Amino acid sequence: MFELILQNVSKHIQLTDEEKEYFISILKPKKLRRRQYLAQAGEPCRHECFITKGCLRQYYVDDNGSERILAFAIEDYWMSDMHALITGEGALTNIDALEDSELVLIEKKAFEELLIKVPRFERFFRIILQRAFVSHQRRIIENISLQADERYKRFLERHPALEQRLPQKQIAAYLGITAESLSRIRRQRLEGTKKT
Repeated sequence: MFELILQNVSKHIQLTDEEKEYFISILKPKKLRRRQYLAQAGEPCRHECFITKGCLRQYYVDDNGSERILAFAIEDYWMSDMHALITGEGALTNIDALEDSELVLIEKKAFEELLIKVPRFERFFRIILQRAFVSHQRRIIENISLQADERYKRFLERHPALEQRLPQKQIAAYLGITAESLSRIRRQRLEGTKKT
């Protein structure tokens, strides 16, 4: 049940058998049905989440009622509303399941104890957060500086498995464009491929 999360951890740190047992003892399995929330804006979010099966999205709703997708997470990804987790305030974003999903949660109190009892997890989560920060920073710069077709191209390069799993509307919201614009971009890419 916890093989995937242990493999994820072992990419960055090595645990003793005793540390693995302790880590597993604090993990809480959770299932989400499609469209079910893991976190809602304004509500507390007191856990870090690892996806073992399925697909989640993190988004906020702007003043016009439009969904602005910040991130997707599939198997072997971590996701949480970090603002809520760190500050104890309400979540800034919504996180819901786009597919029936299976997760592993670490409650905040257990997470803090883990960092004390197994200090090498400080390194692990530092690496995870650094990579997430770099990814978000790169995405912000690309959203500011690149045209929609180039953003779509980069999305496909970085997340090839997601295009087949996500509805066009979700990808468009992630790219900050309309579904119609994405349809046009896809058509142009297909036509360009046929010509070469």
